[in-house]
Amino acid sequence: NSQRHHQQQQQRRRRQPQKQQRKQPRKQPRGQPQKLQREQPRERPRGQPQKQLLKQRQQLQQQINQRPQQLQQQINQRRQQLQQQLRQQQRQRQRRRQLQQLQQQLQRLQQHGAPTYIAASGVFVDSHDNLYAVDENRNYVIWQLLKNAINATIIAGTYQSPGSSSSQLSNPNDVYVDKSGNIYVVDTNNHRIQKFSSGTNIAVTIAGITGSAGSALNQLNTPRYFTFDSTETYLYVCDYNNQRILRFSTNSTSGTNGTLVAGGTGVHDITTSLDYPWGIHYLPSISSDLFIVNNGGQSVMRWTPGATAGIFVLGTPGTTGSTSTLLNSPAGIRIDTYMNVYIADGGNNRIMLYCANSNVGIIIAGSVSAGNGPTQLSGPRGIAFDSAMNLYIGDTGNGRVQKFTKL
Repeated sequence: NSQRHHQQQQQRRRRQPQKQQRKQPRKQPRGQPQKLQREQPRERPRGQPQKQLLKQRQQLQQQINQRPQQLQQQINQRRQQLQQQLRQQQRQRQRRRQLQQLQQQLQRLQQHGAPTYIAASGVFVDSHDNLYAVDENRNYVIWQLLKNAINATIIAGTYQSPGSSSSQLSNPNDVYVDKSGNIYVVDTNNHRIQKFSSGTNIAVTIAGITGSAGSALNQLNTPRYFTFDSTETYLYVCDYNNQRILRFSTNSTSGTNGTLVAGGTGVHDITTSLDYPWGIHYLPSISSDLFIVNNGGQSVMRWTPGATAGIFVLGTPGTTGSTSTLLNSPAGIRIDTYMNVYIADGGNNRIMLYCANSNVGIIIAGSVSAGNGPTQLSGPRGIAFDSAMNLYIGDTGNGRVQKFTKL
């Protein structure tokens, strides 16, 4: 047994190196890289990296939220830049137009010389005390004399060239300038009312149809003077040959129907209706009444718009005279804040003042006899006042505008 045990131990010893030899790693052949052992994944530290990720996520979310606001700011800035560029372009175009107008005026003056005679009819003074005068049948233009200026300039119409185009006038009678600088002109022989937007010499027709005299509500027949309401929303025009007053919106267009507010019966009954109305004044303080001058009827009527008849307040219907209560071919009219009425008594070559609630007039300019002296008038028509209540008169027969300083 001991011998058998000894043999078994020797056999075990012989096998043991072989097992150990098997456990030894194989040698890699030369020239080939050894295989690297795969590293175990590191455990992610807890706490601090998660906070960083959360912070980064919040920052990204803030950037995403702020992006639309930034884009909107960029859009607004770009819009403002474009608007400024547009305004600059508009100003440049306006300057070019003004330069062209001045060049045209210079050419006309070089060809014809400076006008020494202006057939002044309607006159108007704006809120800046700039004077506007209608040169009715000689130069067919509207003159503007700025406050404290010496020379007048043409702002509408074509010098000594009557016509019916959008830049021409034919026998204009009256002018009005609104608070925005838009110029309105009664273009009598073209039977229309023209509106020149501020800074332009091209007009659009807002009442009547060019060259088409008629009695329809969208037509005029030899219109004379006009007046505007206190908001400059509507104008009221004396439709002379149709014996009526029509109202139009200041933003209407050619061919638009007007609203009949006075007269229009077609019957020349000087005791109840209009008789060739010429001058007109809108009085908002008293029921928005109109005071209308009957050039053919030698009288002044007060008319509530829409009424079938008016009330005679000055003159004697159908009676011509030169006394303090009579008129002779009256034209323009103005009423001040004290309800005093001023009448251009054309046939008597004078301006009459009627104090409130009185039908007896006082001569404040001119005299019955026509003349061209500094205190005389010849066929006056238009009347206007500046902010100091100085009186401006369209002295038509003398071809001039006269200024009478307030006493």
